Amino acid sequence: MSRITFATTLACSLLICIPAFPQSDEGGRSEVSAQFLGTFVHSTGQNGVQQSNSDSGGILASYRFFFSKHHGIEANYGYSRSTATYTFASGPSGVEANQHEWSGAYVFRLPLGSITPFAEAGAGGLTFAPVNRAGANTQTRAAFVYGAGANINITHRVFIRAQYRGFVYNTPTFNLPANLGTERVTHLAEPSVGLGLRF
Repeated sequence: MSRITFATTLACSLLICIPAFPQSDEGGRSEVSAQFLGTFVHSTGQNGVQQSNSDSGGILASYRFFFSKHHGIEANYGYSRSTATYTFASGPSGVEANQHEWSGAYVFRLPLGSITPFAEAGAGGLTFAPVNRAGANTQTRAAFVYGAGANINITHRVFIRAQYRGFVYNTPTFNLPANLGTERVTHLAEPSVGLGLRF
């Protein structure tokens, strides 16, 4: 419930702030999109323990507001599920977890007729919530977010969005005694594609 409350508060705050920003004939647009995503985490090693994640898929919802033709901000929420595997000398140990991500970023776009490339950079968080694993605790990690992609217009209002985003963050340990001290900076690659609406 706390995550839902946070997401609702964030969305409402963004909507309330919209009238305060100047709008131009070419800018001041809002965009929403829903996308299917893939998650691919770089394997890491620390203190003799190798950590890897299963590749997975999920969903991504985004809202963007543009102050001008080129400059805007966005808010994102994504969900996926994967298994983190820790390889110890005594053998592997896995933790299946729901992964919730939220982020905010600055977006630069370059409208080129029916195609609009964009790049983004910002910050966010990843929450890892274990599924049916005794002793494992939910953890949230701060993340640096960057990405690039393009919107391809179907109509004046409807578009296809294809993009790549990357997250840099510390790996979770789930506060399991065996995992303590094994966290390390890693990289999550997240390609996605879906539909969007401009209004």
